[in-house]
Amino acid sequence: MTRPLEKTRRRRTLLCLPLYVWTVTFVLLPLVYVAGVSFCERDASWGVTSVLTLENYRALLEPTYLLVFGESLLTALLSTALALLLGYPFAYGMARSSPRRRLMLMVLVVVPFWTSALVRTYGWMILLRANGPINAALQALGWIERPLKLLYNNGAVLLGLVYTLLPFMILPCFTALERMDWSTVEAARDLGATPWHAFYTVTLPLTRSGIMSGITLTFVPSMGIFYIAELLGGSKSVLLGNLIQEQLLRARNTPFGAALAMALLGFTALVLWGQRRAGGETSLF
Repeated sequence: MTRPLEKTRRRRTLLCLPLYVWTVTFVLLPLVYVAGVSFCERDASWGVTSVLTLENYRALLEPTYLLVFGESLLTALLSTALALLLGYPFAYGMARSSPRRRLMLMVLVVVPFWTSALVRTYGWMILLRANGPINAALQALGWIERPLKLLYNNGAVLLGLVYTLLPFMILPCFTALERMDWSTVEAARDLGATPWHAFYTVTLPLTRSGIMSGITLTFVPSMGIFYIAELLGGSKSVLLGNLIQEQLLRARNTPFGAALAMALLGFTALVLWGQRRAGGETSLF
């Protein structure tokens, strides 16, 4: 019995070996390198010295960078909340619709993945600009005299984030709703519960895992996405992802950019840990 088990374990190890090599080469080693660089001093020629320092992490506590982190956190929270408010009802409708209609709705959710997110963001730039279709339609209807400033503000950034990340909220919520035993809702209704009370006490707790997964998949990327804020927000919207890009590519301050990236990674790990603990609780709130 032991020999077949040993052979099975060896086969599993050999099958997983490429995954281990990939993870170590392209995830762990770059992560260790970035962590090491974050403790180094910046060279005069925009390089990295071997002198160790904590100054990069002390700089994170400056009011300017704390403000950027606060704005990034607020934007991520707002985009996640809006994605949940829009995505959960959509997923609920998908789960309760007929198979044919469900397929059509699923296609609407998946189709945006067929094109680049950058291309879709440029599409929003065309729609929101001063001479774009939205302002042209409003002026043609006589609702406005001058074009509205829809682009290069925080509202445009929030719109772009919600649009880009909304499918990541819909899909896990739909999966949880589809797998739910709907007879429990019917039993609650038979016992006298109102539709809202049955939804709050039965449907929401049973789909909590999908909600938490959707929140994580939406909140975590929204903290680091930089191209949406740069294209739709312009110079008026500086989020944490933009600050990291600025330090690494333009300011050439690699150690400080690495420290910012490690701080974002640490905060993300903290969010994932909190989501895992919340997912293990028995109540919704």
